[in-house]
Amino acid sequence: MFSIYSPQLVTTQEEYLLAYQNYQKLSESAISEIGKGAKSLLDASRRRLQYWDISNDQIQKLEDSGQVRKSLTIYASSSGMVEHKNAIEGARVLTGQNLFSIANLDKIWVLAHIFEYELPWIKIGQTVEMELPYIPGKQFTGKVDYIYPYLDAKTRDVKIRLIFDNPSYELKPQMYANVTISAQSKEQQIVVPSEAVIRTGERNTVFLVVATGKFRPRNIILGPEGQDGLIAVVAGLSEGDVIVTSAQFLLDSESRLREVIQKMLESRME
Repeated sequence: MFSIYSPQLVTTQEEYLLAYQNYQKLSESAISEIGKGAKSLLDASRRRLQYWDISNDQIQKLEDSGQVRKSLTIYASSSGMVEHKNAIEGARVLTGQNLFSIANLDKIWVLAHIFEYELPWIKIGQTVEMELPYIPGKQFTGKVDYIYPYLDAKTRDVKIRLIFDNPSYELKPQMYANVTISAQSKEQQIVVPSEAVIRTGERNTVFLVVATGKFRPRNIILGPEGQDGLIAVVAGLSEGDVIVTSAQFLLDSESRLREVIQKMLESRME
């Protein structure tokens, strides 16, 4: 990536050479403790060089030549694409300064946002299909890799991380994409149209048809809601029950709705 000069790096090379030469002399000592001490000093000096990201090949060359180099080349620890380059020839580098940003694009993370009511349908390892606006008609297949453990209070959605293979580098950072996650319930459930449910804030109610022109309110417990407008019913309805799926009610307020339902319940008890 770059070559760098540092007085501390020069000093560290000198210390390593002294430790190496000392070890060469004392490793065959008849006193084992002396040899162990020399080896321990050599290992400590070697680690100091490695902390500078000096490679093993460079350390080997230092041992073979016995010469301290004024500047050393720093190599990238992994392959990838350079995203940012802040290194300038002749510039002074400060401790902790970010000189290069390198990303391996063989695999791409895609961050998708889903609504909180869709969470029950999302599982880690699920297959995901993705399309890009600039390559219409081509689908990329990936999987759900991670579900973030928090909800965005403003948008009321949850972020999930998807992972895709990117052998031809068609997927590039900061792109927008359309993602489709196919999910199915593992067991059969009773579902009703979302518009058939009256939500009061305290309970969810549907109107059960008991006879021609006669209806009875029924409180239900709702499950996950699908994109097709159907919502699962966990409890409150049985297979074969007939409910009102579409109706118009003129209600002054939530209290009016409660009053209507309460009167119907009372008339049923009578």
